[in-house]
Amino acid sequence: MYAIRNISKCTKDCLCLFVCPTGATDTETGQIDPSRCIDGCRLCVDICPSGAISLMVENFPLRPKKDDEVISSLSELLDSKIAALEIVNGSTHQLMKALNQSLLILGEDCAREAGFMIPQDTRTIELLKSLVSCDDPQMPKDTIKKLLSMLT
Repeated sequence: MYAIRNISKCTKDCLCLFVCPTGATDTETGQIDPSRCIDGCRLCVDICPSGAISLMVENFPLRPKKDDEVISSLSELLDSKIAALEIVNGSTHQLMKALNQSLLILGEDCAREAGFMIPQDTRTIELLKSLVSCDDPQMPKDTIKKLLSMLT
């Protein structure tokens, strides 16, 4: 793990400069050099009064594979939410708008839990590989290759 700074939150108190044992913070740009950051040190994170510094994980753990029964149940739940969305979509009533948003969020959660479009998931990596090999000249293949190298 290494520290990262959200410049938009930083109030330039610079307390992090004084507590960092390696001097990983660049005083000119305000960025933190991850190669100099000590794994799990947290001194800058704990002292930052604006909460602009947080820890970033270098390698995300692989998610455990879900049973086919769980994926099937999540897919059924997602289908029911899509059907409900078709009923409430387009309504101008506030309650229906709130229900619509809630159904969208729940549907996204079901899809994510079923393993769709999770960066570490093998299906996502397979999809990205297929996009690199497609014939569409508009496809940003260099960007996809860079993303693939980060995920594998």
